[in-house]
Amino acid sequence: MHQSSLDKMTKFREVYLIDMESQDLKIIDLGSQDVSGTKTYKDVLHNNKWDYIGVDMIEGGNVDLVLDNPYHWKEIKSSCVDVIVSGQAFEHIEYFWITMLEISRVLRPGGLACIIAPSGGYEHRYPVDCWRFYPDGFSALSRFAQMDVLEVSTQWEPLGYEMDDSDGWKDTVLVCRKPDFPFYIGLKSKVKKYLLHRALMMGVS
Repeated sequence: MHQSSLDKMTKFREVYLIDMESQDLKIIDLGSQDVSGTKTYKDVLHNNKWDYIGVDMIEGGNVDLVLDNPYHWKEIKSSCVDVIVSGQAFEHIEYFWITMLEISRVLRPGGLACIIAPSGGYEHRYPVDCWRFYPDGFSALSRFAQMDVLEVSTQWEPLGYEMDDSDGWKDTVLVCRKPDFPFYIGLKSKVKKYLLHRALMMGVS
């Protein structure tokens, strides 16, 4: 994981999780595999009260749970996760909007998501490299999954990460929250997202 991404996730912890340091949290890191042998989000989010679960599509370092399907997380129950983080993964997910529906599904009402992905940089297929993200795109993605945008920004200017050249990715950061709807509105939202997910899955080979 490049240093600028680690620093952005550290800021997320300092701003949004500071009041939860003494709480029992279940945290999922989507796309957690350590492919570079450097620090990971697990280091950033270490807390003896927090249950960190690294999730990816293949076994490897820093992977606790391997998903059978990136668009249908049968291994994870609905509304059971407090925080989902993901860094440098969304550009490699072909149908990332379906994955966003799964993020919304497994989060508890009031749960937080922090997603970091590049707006620039060179092609780096793993095994594919499909997308780049701007603030408007991440905002639209959050609304698509019926999540509330708390913060979205892109690092347009270099911040001095010459050591690993991570300024070149110009990462975009999205922080969003799953709304805690009243029962009836929440039920309507759940059914709508379920039907949307089923329909989209029919188009995925």
